[in-house]
Amino acid sequence: MTDQLREIGGRLAALREIEGLSRETLAAKCDIPPEQLEEYERGERDFSFSFLYNAAVALGVDVVDLMSGESPRLSGCCLTRAGEGYAIDRREAYSYKHLAFTFRNKLAEPFMVTVNPKDEPDVPEQHAHAGQEFILMVDGLLRLYMGELTYDLAPGDSVYFDASIPHAMRALDGKPARFLAVVLHKGS
Repeated sequence: MTDQLREIGGRLAALREIEGLSRETLAAKCDIPPEQLEEYERGERDFSFSFLYNAAVALGVDVVDLMSGESPRLSGCCLTRAGEGYAIDRREAYSYKHLAFTFRNKLAEPFMVTVNPKDEPDVPEQHAHAGQEFILMVDGLLRLYMGELTYDLAPGDSVYFDASIPHAMRALDGKPARFLAVVLHKGS
């Protein structure tokens, strides 16, 4: 258990209590068992991005608020220079850069995502979250797992899907894969 996991877990528990939600209610909103939420809140379990996104939506906060504990100065415009963005690195093989982290009242969450090659089981663990998602490949080759289906994506390819369908990604050919992901909030 790392200090960062404990800090995020503590923020998660505090926000849940501020919102007056029971552990069971928040767990149901995030589609996980209450015992798993308890492990997250104690900092005993690493977070998937899908869980963090679902929890942020359920708690009415931005993912960045949950991750950092600080609300960035919000604005009506957010310029993000090439290679920049708010870094969210939650999994060894995935690196996220939030591209609109200071924009207020977002209808969508844009991320530049890099998936690094990693030896994994045949099908990586799949996660789901609320809303819809659009992916546009920038570099490398990526396999997108959607339940029982797989799609191999190359630069220029795009896919739009219901993010409540469990999904995962894997970089192919031993090289990183980079793509623009835009997560649209439910009801946007």
